[in-house]
Amino acid sequence: MRNLTVLGSTGSIGTQTLDVVRKNSSELKIVALTAGSNTELLKKQMEEFKPELVCISDEKKVSELRETALLYNIKVVSGMDGLIEAATLEHCDTVVTAIVGMIGLRPTVAAIKAKKDIALANKETLVTAGHIIMPLAKEYGVDILPVDSEHSAIFQALNGENHNRIEKILLTASGGPFRGRTIEQMKNIQVEDALKHPNWAMGRKITIDSSTMVNKGLEVMEAKWLFGVTYDQVQVIVQPESIIHSMVQFKDGAVMAQLGSPDMRLPIQYALFYPDRPYLDSKRLDFYELGKITFEKPDMENFRGLKLAYQAGNAGGNLPTVFNAANELAVSKFLNRKIGYLDITGIIEYAMNNVKKIENPSLQEVLDTEKTTYELIESRW
Repeated sequence: MRNLTVLGSTGSIGTQTLDVVRKNSSELKIVALTAGSNTELLKKQMEEFKPELVCISDEKKVSELRETALLYNIKVVSGMDGLIEAATLEHCDTVVTAIVGMIGLRPTVAAIKAKKDIALANKETLVTAGHIIMPLAKEYGVDILPVDSEHSAIFQALNGENHNRIEKILLTASGGPFRGRTIEQMKNIQVEDALKHPNWAMGRKITIDSSTMVNKGLEVMEAKWLFGVTYDQVQVIVQPESIIHSMVQFKDGAVMAQLGSPDMRLPIQYALFYPDRPYLDSKRLDFYELGKITFEKPDMENFRGLKLAYQAGNAGGNLPTVFNAANELAVSKFLNRKIGYLDITGIIEYAMNNVKKIENPSLQEVLDTEKTTYELIESRW
């Protein structure tokens, strides 16, 4: 039996993780759940999975969980201290980091130091602090198992292979809902338009990130740390059908690819059961029905988020944190209709040009950079 803590259990990845647990209840058990503010869904999860502990980030909402908690003898905590307690719970074996944003960084560090394996769905952890996280995981003997479909695909393609034989990682992208459009054609895009992803059902923030190609940029940075490659070795390929989830090209020219229907439960389940592959009731690929798979070069001029991500990654230091923090705040402003769609990448570029660079930031300097970036943006927008 593997005991799980799910950070961000009410979000898209969190709810799909619980679906995997639900269908494998003899082998997986939930011991802790955390949520931001969705107490109604969290209460339902408490009733179904009966964890030892739950955390609600919004401290004002603790009282809304008390009745359910008393009924099932569940401890309720809140805030960052609560997240860290959930991530380091004694009976936990694996922490699923499905929480969105840099709020997941400190609990992940704490979980690693408590020798919990990490099923990683929180991109920001490696984007902003990969230089801290990867050595720390090695020091404490902790496995970091990728949950993102692309990184899971790479991980699967590398099974049994020597990482030193990698020539190139071919990171696939759907291209999002605006693939093929010019900047001029995207000037008047509204929130509702950007939230219509052609292939994947995801949370609001990541759906916007996918439309701007910022999400792919974050995945490029994540891949660099997960697989120990340079940015020159990570090539993005637009694959609109979302059938090939990513590929690895080896030094002898061979290419290994992982294919499957777009279903996030597959990479989630693979991370939780690795190296086993239990049955999953997902849609199977029908190659006769599919007919063909197409490939395109990413448009980095009209979708500047990806270009800026490579610039931030190559610059290193705290620039990836600036990129990530600026995007988080810009997307929030766009979703709240305070800025236009194209302002998102404009804000990222402005922040990257105006926040002081730190070459090898400590964890505190990473967190301070996020704050500085927010303050800079708020002073102008």
